[in-house]
Amino acid sequence: MRSWTDALRFAFQPVVNLTTGGITALEILARPETGDILAEARRNPELDGRLAVLALRSAARQEALLPLHINVFAATLADLGGIGPLPGAIREAGRMPWEVTLDIVPPYTHVPHRALLEAVATLRGQGFRISADGIGDGDVPLRLLTDLSPDLIKLDASLLGRPAAVRAMRTLCEELGALLAVEGVETELQYAAALSAGAQLAQGELFAPPARIPVADVYVPPRSAAAVPAPRSGPSVREFIRPAAVLPVTASALQVRALLTGSPEVSGVLLVDQTGAPVRSVHRSRFLLSMSGRYGHALYADRPALKLGDAPRTVGVDATAWEVLDVVAVGDRDRTSDDVAVVDRLGRCVGVVRLADLVRALAENRVEEAAGLNPLTRLPGSDAITGEADRWIAEGRVFALSWLDIDHFKQVNDGAGFAAGDELIRAVGRTLQQAVAGHARVGHIGGDDFLVLADEEGLDRLVTGVLDAPWSAGGRPVTLSLATVVCGPGSVADHREAAACLAPLKKAAKALPGASWVLGRAGLPGHEIRRGSGTYPAQAGYAAAEP
Repeated sequence: MRSWTDALRFAFQPVVNLTTGGITALEILARPETGDILAEARRNPELDGRLAVLALRSAARQEALLPLHINVFAATLADLGGIGPLPGAIREAGRMPWEVTLDIVPPYTHVPHRALLEAVATLRGQGFRISADGIGDGDVPLRLLTDLSPDLIKLDASLLGRPAAVRAMRTLCEELGALLAVEGVETELQYAAALSAGAQLAQGELFAPPARIPVADVYVPPRSAAAVPAPRSGPSVREFIRPAAVLPVTASALQVRALLTGSPEVSGVLLVDQTGAPVRSVHRSRFLLSMSGRYGHALYADRPALKLGDAPRTVGVDATAWEVLDVVAVGDRDRTSDDVAVVDRLGRCVGVVRLADLVRALAENRVEEAAGLNPLTRLPGSDAITGEADRWIAEGRVFALSWLDIDHFKQVNDGAGFAAGDELIRAVGRTLQQAVAGHARVGHIGGDDFLVLADEEGLDRLVTGVLDAPWSAGGRPVTLSLATVVCGPGSVADHREAAACLAPLKKAAKALPGASWVLGRAGLPGHEIRRGSGTYPAQAGYAAAEP
């Protein structure tokens, strides 16, 4: 009689790093030829546990070195208190628990949350990584999601049609220290939306369909500069993580050599202790050179590989790309090509980053930033400011968006000449940057118009440094007008609504004589006159205020 396992096959789908374009892990998917074994597994935790073990063994037969994602139902974890036979199967396969991410799959309805959280805590203690799967198309309660504090959140691609929700989930991931992945990506438009939302990982038919044999390459569309959100303090190291080639710290030099010669794409090996913490770093070229030298094999083959390794260079998962460069810059120049190990809060290795990836991405960022700078002031254009405003909106921050321009600028150009007008614009731009340095984002959106994104408490610094300063062009006195809208949580949906609130405030400021400043609040009627007087009465809701 045929067993149900005889009709069961497994397929592998790559999880793609959207920054490097490389494969960062393989998800193993059960593909029964007959029947609905997954429906049975949803009702039978013991069967689901057996499926997880079979998935692992299927990957071991393929000799895949990549980290693995194995699906398990939430009810299974709550009922079994974990997955009993899986740790043993992992040891038999010569893998480590931290190389396996458990994708917790809905449904969550009727699953005892306390039991689920206790099971996840046990699995984490064993070294497993945790992913919350099916978010956006499943039934996971938001409170449970935060209590799980997963290492990875997988969004269904259908949620890409709701950008605000995806941005909010990216903010939640940052708070939890989790990566954001989008699954089910089938089109280049979805890929662009995932990039724009700040997702670090993705999987789907666009990159590669599930296959019985793991693919070596995936299709990744060209990145559009307009689709990629501007980094706040440099790109996160999470965006550059590659799978690490790891061996136990007790591995012999011969074992390291076998791994390197059998995997030409591996640039180095990390020797880790029982907890997964890097102990030594073995660089490919230096190691093979030592082994191939005279008497090298005889001297080193049976000796511990750590004798030929170096102290690992490590950074935390919350580091930026610039911090990685700082780590590389310290120490021997001969080690500048070494991989840098990325460790989690418990010191366990989660992957490596390569210097070439960082340099390429940072150079591209600089080129993209330069392309977006106004040639007159060297300030970024509106895209950088509005993109940052959208992120602040998604984070629920209170912020002030200000629009500043030069009064009667055409008359300035006509009377003093365009050269004096250009110099005035440059001077205003420089003064804006100096006045709000470190506290706000300044953009030059064309002509004599500037945008400033700041916290509300930074407005006084802006006004004192720029609006209250004396200005002139060609010996002629010049005044500036400033309009500000303060946006609280939920008052605007995106930068477009903020800009729409700002437009009538600018009109009100321009109608006032001399230097003027008008301030309003999104969602509230009227405005307050902070500078200027007389020709445009304050609307209901605010009293006119003289300096």
